[in-house]
Amino acid sequence: MTTSRFRTLLARLRGRRAGPAQPEEATRLPKVVIVGSPNVGKSLLFNRLTGSYVVVSNYPGTTVEVSRGTVTTAAGRCEVVDTPGIYSLAPITDEERVTLDLLLREQPRTVVHVIDAKNIQRMLGLTLQLADAGLPVVLVLNMADEARLAGIRIDVRRLEQTLGIPVVETVATTGAGVREVIARMAEAQPATACRVSFEPAIETAIRQATPLLSAPSPLAKRMRALLLLQAAPAVEGLLCGEAEQSQAEPITRIAETARRSLAHAIRYHATLATQQAVDRILPDAVQFPAGSALVLRERISRWLMRPLTGIPMLLLVLYFGLYQFVGSFGAGTLVDFLQNTVFGLYITPWVDRLIQAIIPWPLWRDLFIGPYGFITLGVRYAVALIFPIVGTFFLAFSLLEDSGYLPRLAMLLDRIFKKIGLNGRAVIPMVLGLGCDTMATIVTRTLETTRERIIASLLLALAVPCSAQMGVILGLLAGHPAGLVVWVGVILLVFLVAGTLAARFLPGERPRFYMEIPPLRWPRLGNVCAKTYARMVWYFCEVFPLFLLASLLIWVGQITGLFQLCVRGLTPLVHVMGLPDQTAVAFLFGFFRRDYGAAGLYDLQKSGALDGNQLVVAAITLTLFLPCVAQLLIMKKERGLQFALISALGITVIALAIGLLVHLLLVATGIRL
Repeated sequence: MTTSRFRTLLARLRGRRAGPAQPEEATRLPKVVIVGSPNVGKSLLFNRLTGSYVVVSNYPGTTVEVSRGTVTTAAGRCEVVDTPGIYSLAPITDEERVTLDLLLREQPRTVVHVIDAKNIQRMLGLTLQLADAGLPVVLVLNMADEARLAGIRIDVRRLEQTLGIPVVETVATTGAGVREVIARMAEAQPATACRVSFEPAIETAIRQATPLLSAPSPLAKRMRALLLLQAAPAVEGLLCGEAEQSQAEPITRIAETARRSLAHAIRYHATLATQQAVDRILPDAVQFPAGSALVLRERISRWLMRPLTGIPMLLLVLYFGLYQFVGSFGAGTLVDFLQNTVFGLYITPWVDRLIQAIIPWPLWRDLFIGPYGFITLGVRYAVALIFPIVGTFFLAFSLLEDSGYLPRLAMLLDRIFKKIGLNGRAVIPMVLGLGCDTMATIVTRTLETTRERIIASLLLALAVPCSAQMGVILGLLAGHPAGLVVWVGVILLVFLVAGTLAARFLPGERPRFYMEIPPLRWPRLGNVCAKTYARMVWYFCEVFPLFLLASLLIWVGQITGLFQLCVRGLTPLVHVMGLPDQTAVAFLFGFFRRDYGAAGLYDLQKSGALDGNQLVVAAITLTLFLPCVAQLLIMKKERGLQFALISALGITVIALAIGLLVHLLLVATGIRL
């Protein structure tokens, strides 16, 4: 789940207001803009600052969500804006462009730069950029407690004197230091003490480009010129006023002249110079440990990112985290208890007696306790079958997320992903897709190019099963190890082939990859519990109603005959694949919810209607089948109606063709799974 969606959910839980519009009063208040890299605690600090009032809305002209609230400082009330994660003022992704646009349009009274204190060496470069841009910056060293535990000692006063800006240590999880942040916002002034010096060719280009920029801007001309020299096509619309648009071509020529005298791109040399400036500042203010624990942690970090050691570790994570914990424990032990004991012995018999006693009409009784009723199908599937699987996945995902493993997984898979037109950054939506493909499709907006977002959305819809669907399938195939191997192999092969073909035929430039690698750490119990709890609440608030809606639609379809018509249309196709008629019902369920369809297979398998081969063919086809209604609607919102419809049609054809091919191969070889 994305950070902004979490924030919206938590706002609802705490009684906050979340809406699409920005309050009129807030538009007149001085602005405090929070910036920083992803996963440094920006959102938690934002919640601490704003208290009980939050507005979450899409940034105009984009699908990127921005949160706004208010805080009272010594200078009066201010509006606080929480921006998407950013690594540099030179943007790559849509989210980074939104953050730069916010800094330009909001004209902030204060910019609060939040960094992970443990990772100060990597993150202080953005602080220097913000200060060099002439912005009034307050530097917040968050996670200061973890930095101290890691043996990192920061002399805050010395660092403050060197940078010429207020510096505050905080622990946003406990609220420590937040009051000081509020108190020192009024002290923020444009810094002059930490200008970065670049190579002569770049400095010459900056001096030549600066006079061409005349329009007023919150960013100093020097920084605007540098950003334009690094990536003129990407940011010229943001950094140049209407009167300056004609200067874009001369600036491009200046950049080309500078580039010819440099060994690498201007961006590379600018980043290197900034990091060298950081390295000169830190020795006087920061002491790093040289202990064995830190050395061991760095070694493990490198092992996780190297194919020779990282792939076996990934297989261990998948085996114990997904197969054993989610598949065996969640889809096996917990589902059996809830399905057979809680519902089978107590809830279902009691509800049956209650509904039969109070509703005399059979038609309306079927809405609640019929084969596809609210209780029989909707509540039982959602609570007894899907919830324990989703819950165990959310817990496993939160542990991986809090440990810092996911960015290392991104680095490990970057080379493979580039073969399919993506880069390591796409690991995040792909892994999220193993939780919920609908959420993951939203997160594809963080990818750099439209081409990458299209490829990622297509692969999520085609070959990435959600946690509930995957958990049920893992539980079903747990007794058929060979069938499980076939299922994994086919889905993985389809994923790679589809991605490779999409990368070959879709136009666009080769993806670039840059990701901050946070330190490895033991997951904090409080963080893991909070994230897991919030995701489970999200499930009940947003997904559970969809189960009830699906039951209602199926009931209406039963009454009108539309459901039976669709089943009859699918029946010949499942016959060709060697599957029983009832499988068509499970496939149709999968359109309402992917996990609905998997749960339908669960019922068929328990009744003995599927043998090993049929189970594998059905599981493969269902995994590749139509995206669920919710994901289809999000695809329409993110990529457009034409993309959603063409993708749905193509995916349906591919799923049925692959299912038929697997069935024919099993028959031809005589293999029994």
